[in-house]
Amino acid sequence: MKRRDFVKTAAAGAAVGSVPVLATPARARASGPGTRPASPAAPAIHTRATRPVLVADVSSIRFRNGGPESAIERAFRGITVGEDILDACVAGVNIPEQDPEERGIGYGGLPNADGVVQLDSCLMHGPRKWAGGVAGLEGVKTPSLVAKAVAELTDHHLIVGQGAQEFARALGFEIHDDLNTEASRALWLEWRRRVDPGHWLDPEERLRGRERPGQDAPARMRRFHDAALAAGLSMVDDGLIDPNSFWGTTSLEAVSPDGDICGVTTTSGLSWKIPGRAGDSPILGAGQYVDNDVGAAGSTGRGEANLYNLSCAMIVEFMRQGMSPRDAGMAVLRRVRDNTVEARLQNSRGLPGFDLRFFIVNKAGDYAGVAMYGSAESAFAVCDENGAREEPLEGLLEGSPRD
Repeated sequence: MKRRDFVKTAAAGAAVGSVPVLATPARARASGPGTRPASPAAPAIHTRATRPVLVADVSSIRFRNGGPESAIERAFRGITVGEDILDACVAGVNIPEQDPEERGIGYGGLPNADGVVQLDSCLMHGPRKWAGGVAGLEGVKTPSLVAKAVAELTDHHLIVGQGAQEFARALGFEIHDDLNTEASRALWLEWRRRVDPGHWLDPEERLRGRERPGQDAPARMRRFHDAALAAGLSMVDDGLIDPNSFWGTTSLEAVSPDGDICGVTTTSGLSWKIPGRAGDSPILGAGQYVDNDVGAAGSTGRGEANLYNLSCAMIVEFMRQGMSPRDAGMAVLRRVRDNTVEARLQNSRGLPGFDLRFFIVNKAGDYAGVAMYGSAESAFAVCDENGAREEPLEGLLEGSPRD
């Protein structure tokens, strides 16, 4: 593809159009296997005779950037009027990527520990066997479009850091000096105050702390890491940060009217992360995986858990073996639970001290949304011929990850 043709495609993909008919039924309490009683009002898997269908995290339906459509609505419209499935899905996630009110991805996403917004994205095009990703990208509001360029224009799957920015610059993407909004920067300042209230206003003291030589450096790093996480979670508890935004990420999986499959994931990553940290979202097989003969899975939540377990690829492989989307997702959640053995990653019950969510669809159009912990408030987004709506996530475990 020529450069000017790609830029035209990118611009067209970011546009929004008419609104499909929507249906938003009231959400019922999530159900679950074993430890959670099943609820006929809220099944986790739906057998369908028609296509297309899209599943995603709830931010894909809640943010519109002032326009008429959400991400999942825009993507659904695109694949039903004949757009390429990847073009339609990327155009969808471009909406929340550019929404300054969305704290988990793109422009205004919560920054790293140094106050810099670093973005990750990956995508997979089932019928063309394309994949592309970027990690640690700074200055570009729509990392999904840069990931799409990696897939279309190169034989690489992942470009990172400064190289990713230079790649985007060469293609004509606008490079911004700072992707923080006033709100995201104010939240970062509050986080820093909570992490280090005694030294935050004393740069020389903080510098001396960084320069202390010797064997206490690992201990200082561990203390800072623990304090950083505790401060971030305290902001969630105080209602300053939405739990979905703290962990970041929008992931959208789609089946087209022709049965083709695509997935797109985009994120600003874990809030206040160590600069340069990449989670599962840009890594094929961890936070996103597509097989056009089988189905797709995407994820939000603790990325390191997916990296260790290669979760999304495992879900797709379980579906290849004949499992339903719901059963495949639950099997991988159990795998993550059983592999979480470090005490610092567990809650007081010896269970994972974090949440993890999967949005899964197979080639037949059956879908599921599952989570490590389910609750009456946890949900995922669905869009099909009945419109866009939220449905309850089914949890493997009862209670809260912080119990």
